[in-house]
Amino acid sequence: MNRALRTQLLIGFMCAALIVYFVVLGRTGIALITTGRPAAIALGAGVLLLPVVGAWAMVATLRAGFAHQRLGRLAAERGMELDVTDLPRTPSGRIRRDAADALFDTVRSELEADPDNWLRWYRLARAYDYAGDRSRARDAMRTAVSMQASTSST
Repeated sequence: MNRALRTQLLIGFMCAALIVYFVVLGRTGIALITTGRPAAIALGAGVLLLPVVGAWAMVATLRAGFAHQRLGRLAAERGMELDVTDLPRTPSGRIRRDAADALFDTVRSELEADPDNWLRWYRLARAYDYAGDRSRARDAMRTAVSMQASTSST
């Protein structure tokens, strides 16, 4: 079994486990509400909100993951995926910081030359991720997803 299939199975299992957990929480919230006591009703209403928020978070995360996979596939089809196979790594397998920073500088200069290209934003997001800056990687990936969606809809 390859790594991608194992990852997909794990994600599927975790989503199924979350759904079961949401159902249990929902049943607990309803049970609290049906007691008729004011404190239990208030607690039950709060417990019923948890599955709603959890389901929203799960769906939003899955949608973002699918969008990121789509961009990765499109970038690879165009030969634009970052090649990090030859970069030096630490004993733990991470790309060494100086190499990740050099890669980031290269990708950032590509973006500055072509800022309206979603592929450049995708590559910047990947470079941020390799450099360990997850929040900027998420922001750049959101920009890439948005730009690619608007490009494909025109």
